[in-house]
Amino acid sequence: MNINELIKDRRTIYAITKDIPVSDEEVVKLITDATELVPDAFNMKSQRVYIALGEKQDQLWDAIYDAFGGKVAREKIDSFKAGHGTVLYYYDKAIVESLQEQFPLYAANFPTWAQQSNGMLQFTVWAGLRNLGIGASLQHYNPIIDDAVKALFNVPDNYVLVAQMPFGGIAELPAEKEKEDISLRVTVAK
Repeated sequence: MNINELIKDRRTIYAITKDIPVSDEEVVKLITDATELVPDAFNMKSQRVYIALGEKQDQLWDAIYDAFGGKVAREKIDSFKAGHGTVLYYYDKAIVESLQEQFPLYAANFPTWAQQSNGMLQFTVWAGLRNLGIGASLQHYNPIIDDAVKALFNVPDNYVLVAQMPFGGIAELPAEKEKEDISLRVTVAK
């Protein structure tokens, strides 16, 4: 598949199941390789990833539900819990702060660059999962869930949670995207 096909095939898929068409090892390899290969400004290597599988997948989404004290519908949380796993995306604030000290002229940019790199990692993993026949969506329940997730996975205090990506077998594909007038968002100047 070429890059444009991968980008088109990557969609938000909410209807996921525990059954996936590949092994956990293949999923972990994809995520590990992406984490190593996705660029990061100043080669800071700020991205951190936790992968919840099996029992930890269920515990994660139960902890997320509990963190909201019932203010998020159980059905919604259970739809993510129904997946095979979840990728938790972090960046290491200690690395960002260290580079801010080393390069004070760029200090304000390092948090933004860490977020940009994390976004590239999220997209790369998302497209890669879809290429493996796995569906995923990107969720943002942080910062409300931060303490619960840190406790569940023993996450260092200097890690900043950015997003959660539940993934699994595809129970139902989303509807086709409507075609937009992309010229409203892309300008070519010569």
